[in-house]
Amino acid sequence: MSMLPVFASPFWLLGLALLPFLGWWHHRRPRHGALLVSRLPAPAAGRWRLHLPFYLKLAALAALFLALARPQAGYSWEESLTEGIDIQLVLDISGSMAAEDFQPDNRLGVAKRVLRDFVARRPADRLGLTVFGGTAMTRAPLTTDRRLLDELIAAVDFNDVADGTAIGVALASAARRLEAAGAKSRIAVLVTDGANNTGEIDPRSAAALCAGLGIRVYTIGVGTSGRVPIPVPVRDPLTGRTSVRRTLMEVEIDEPLLREIATRTGGAFYQATDAGALAAVFAEIDQLEKTPLKVKRYVRYEERFAPFAWAALALLALSPALALARITVEP
Repeated sequence: MSMLPVFASPFWLLGLALLPFLGWWHHRRPRHGALLVSRLPAPAAGRWRLHLPFYLKLAALAALFLALARPQAGYSWEESLTEGIDIQLVLDISGSMAAEDFQPDNRLGVAKRVLRDFVARRPADRLGLTVFGGTAMTRAPLTTDRRLLDELIAAVDFNDVADGTAIGVALASAARRLEAAGAKSRIAVLVTDGANNTGEIDPRSAAALCAGLGIRVYTIGVGTSGRVPIPVPVRDPLTGRTSVRRTLMEVEIDEPLLREIATRTGGAFYQATDAGALAAVFAEIDQLEKTPLKVKRYVRYEERFAPFAWAALALLALSPALALARITVEP
């Protein structure tokens, strides 16, 4: 709520422009004649007594003009009505997401950071998280608890599910969560760096399910196809110690499939080859999927002229009172 000062009859404020002219006229007018004895030159120390009554009346006139302008205090407040969007984030955590071509981190580390930023920018929506490898698991149902979701995304690791890339199962799992929520606007954001190689549900069947439920799917291919360095834990048979060795492995992103899923559901396909590109993709999705917002503004005014009217009356009464007390030489 905010307070807005306004004047109901602002044209009366023009009268304030006359006050400097009246002050000038008071000091410039002739001062001769038998009846103006009290205005004869006086010592400088007491000269203010000659002018005080006039300036009291001038101040009263200023207060009167302000009162006639009818100052008002307008209290305004806004009521926001939001219709949030349900968003299920679907994140690939298969072993290939450990590829270190997204320096200074691997693909999963960069994806987690971008997802957390995206969640923080959607305060009016419900968001959930599905992770998948060889199977899919819901890490967070649709929620408005940003802090909880941020912590769950930060805790995601490669060992949460079996290895593999079950895109169809992951999409079907996300669709089931979004269908149960019953929101008017529902989307899924699929982040993967591979091709479907396991799972009981075909990705195209899962896409048809999403399209039938009115769920838009944005697909994001992370990285580039080809040989990429992936850290692999290796156990020394002699010492029993485990060390990490980086091995070049062939990784293939099924771009035609991801593009087909997005097109069939009314979403869009993106390719992100580095951390900056992935952040830009999520920024674009954030702009495309704006939450509907309606704002109603109310204003209530209260009259505030009374203090100025009372001040004018008090100043007019003060002038004769000072004369009776012999403080000034005329009322």
